Amino acid sequence: MFSNKGKVLVTGGAGFIGSHQVDLLLKEGYKVVVVDDLSTGQKENLSEDVPFYQVDIRDAELAEVFKKEKPDYVFHFAAQINVNHSVADPIFDADVNIIGSLNLLDNCVDYGVKKIMFSSTGGALYGEAEIVPTPEEYPCAPLSPYGIAKLSVENYIRFYAENKGLNYGIMRYANVYGPRQNSKGEAGVVAIFAEKMLAGEHPVIHGDGHQTRDFVYVSDVVAANLLVLQSDRNDTYNVGTGRQTTVNEIFKLVQECLDKDFNPKHVDVFSGQKVSCLSAKKIKENLGWSPKVSMEDGVEKTVAWFINRT
Repeated sequence: MFSNKGKVLVTGGAGFIGSHQVDLLLKEGYKVVVVDDLSTGQKENLSEDVPFYQVDIRDAELAEVFKKEKPDYVFHFAAQINVNHSVADPIFDADVNIIGSLNLLDNCVDYGVKKIMFSSTGGALYGEAEIVPTPEEYPCAPLSPYGIAKLSVENYIRFYAENKGLNYGIMRYANVYGPRQNSKGEAGVVAIFAEKMLAGEHPVIHGDGHQTRDFVYVSDVVAANLLVLQSDRNDTYNVGTGRQTTVNEIFKLVQECLDKDFNPKHVDVFSGQKVSCLSAKKIKENLGWSPKVSMEDGVEKTVAWFINRT
């Protein structure tokens, strides 16, 4: 596809959110190039005519991609995405999520990228916040190496903006869900419940299931990202709905979509955050974004995708 909107390099573009971003960019008339090591991404998430490089963002080979493709913009989704893995192996998490990101940032500066868009995290940065829904200015107190690494990269990006003139948008996501979600690599409870129930297994709920999350549908997320890419300011935004949904409620929604009757197995152990919900007031006021897809519709669309895949 030819366009005059510029070329976008998407790291992690074969993954869940990344591949949806690729679809939207193509639809909007951008040229797109994807870099993904396929550790969690799936090549089938991408159209065959999208230039694809199977490259680890930590590798020197990344510079060859920049040299050849000369992207105008970069979306950075590539990451070690499992919070539990980050706790078990903080060094590996930091190697991929911090060192890999620094390699990417250096290439952005070396090859004159106009703007980088970084996929950060909301829930993992704010911890057990006293203000809910939580705004961007709330103090960051990450409780996991994953959250610590994301915050570190945010700070590096601000350093690169100040010292090297690299423009940026930092996106702090709530719990993103939707088609193509990888239930094995991410904390995607909608995907996990759908896969388990379709396989005839009883899903496991950690604790009493009353812990809440802010679930935001993937098409709303990539739309927010595009708005920030096209804006002329460097800024940090939460992307969420401001609505809390319990894990038990998600279980019931998935069950209703499948018309199945399961009893969840409750496991006593739950060590994560009890409440996580983001305020998206800032992005609404600055850029006019608000989520369009309701929880009920989003779960229905996601479950339909999992049914079609089985």
